[in-house]
Amino acid sequence: MTNAMQSLATAKRTPYWTDTTGPRPACPPPQADLRCDLAVVGGGFTGLWTALEARRRMPDARIALVDAGVCGNAASGRNGGFCAPSISHGIGNAMQRWPKEAEALVRLGMSNLDDFESDLAEFGMDVEFEREGKLTVAATPWQIEGLKTQQALRRRFGGESHFLEGDALRDRLKSPVYSAGLFEPNYALLNPGKMVAELRRVALAQGVDIHEHTPVTGISQQAGGVVLTTPGGRIEASQAVLATNAAPPLLRRLRSAVIPIFDYTIVTRPLEDEELAAIGWTGRYGIADSGNQFHYVRKTADNRILWGGFDAIYHYGSRRDTAFLTESDSFARIAANFARALPPLADVALTHAWGGIIDTSARTTFFAGTAQGGRVAYAMGFTGQGVSASRFAALTMLDLLQGRETERTALSMVRRRPFPFPPEPFRWLGIRMAQHGLAREDATGRRSVFNRVLDRFGVGFDS
Repeated sequence: MTNAMQSLATAKRTPYWTDTTGPRPACPPPQADLRCDLAVVGGGFTGLWTALEARRRMPDARIALVDAGVCGNAASGRNGGFCAPSISHGIGNAMQRWPKEAEALVRLGMSNLDDFESDLAEFGMDVEFEREGKLTVAATPWQIEGLKTQQALRRRFGGESHFLEGDALRDRLKSPVYSAGLFEPNYALLNPGKMVAELRRVALAQGVDIHEHTPVTGISQQAGGVVLTTPGGRIEASQAVLATNAAPPLLRRLRSAVIPIFDYTIVTRPLEDEELAAIGWTGRYGIADSGNQFHYVRKTADNRILWGGFDAIYHYGSRRDTAFLTESDSFARIAANFARALPPLADVALTHAWGGIIDTSARTTFFAGTAQGGRVAYAMGFTGQGVSASRFAALTMLDLLQGRETERTALSMVRRRPFPFPPEPFRWLGIRMAQHGLAREDATGRRSVFNRVLDRFGVGFDS
């Protein structure tokens, strides 16, 4: 057993990101019934971006944001911090599902990342943003062909990428597992914990009322607006945004549109320059592999390696037990994969290991819409690709609430809800069959009959 595996027993079961942020000002629950122009439910990336962008559009409005726990303590503060130039889970997914809109989706995704970076600068948000690219690596002949297909798609839509083999790959990563790679310069990383903290700080500075430890248990329509029910009282709002993502949806009609998927992450101690040189990874770019069961890998600001992904675990009945965030066989499995892919680091101690929850839609992209007579907007289903897409979703929801016809609101990806997941036990059985087929495809390069049928109906499974 490697030292990395042994150190799992003592690794902190909290996200590394929480150790990098300082204390925050308290945002207690409201002490009485509250009235506002816009209520935002959910204090992750989507909700915080919505509140901030709403303040830009409505400088005099009263905006209130509530979160059942503390801002960013769910999905947003537990992810890997990959900030993609895409709102559609990549060019390939856009081409497969919306070929007529693919050009617009790619262009809007790239523009969104540019604007994301501009917003960070405008508001002075220090989130360790690094636009240093992403290396996608392949381990099998069919994965290598997949990289070449990706490169052709990027070239078609004006995106820069570089196919790497041999010494060119070893200059960026030395691994006995991977034999080819595709480097994409236009990709960013950030610190999710700092992203939440900075969005929260700026929102407060802009006059947004934030109330944490304020779960919303119900929503109903009333004359002139909506009412949110909380344990401490009512919140009456002219309009509301639901940004609860991986939590059970408040709107019953959305409960079959997403499922909660858990994945897991480990983080090493800070590495020396010599250790990083031993694996050929001296740059600041992120890395991901090409499997259906894929890993995402990156450096932190202090040169730890974050290694996550591979397993995407669904629990029968869409259970969301908090114990799933700290207890899983996945920790040992991904630690073993880490040691196999990067042998010089097999004995490096692990300091953190945690789980995260992903709001997964059947088409692997977010969708948005309205309810309650157009007074409520929602966005969900980011499928692990929400760091940058959450900003785009926030703008889309505000467009919908304000009745604006924009290029965002015209997208089929936004307007059409994804294929619903079936009830149990068919949900669990279908997911298990899809996962089994994806694992076999990774091993053989052949897609299962079941997954080909799902493809035909526009249904997918990914993390």
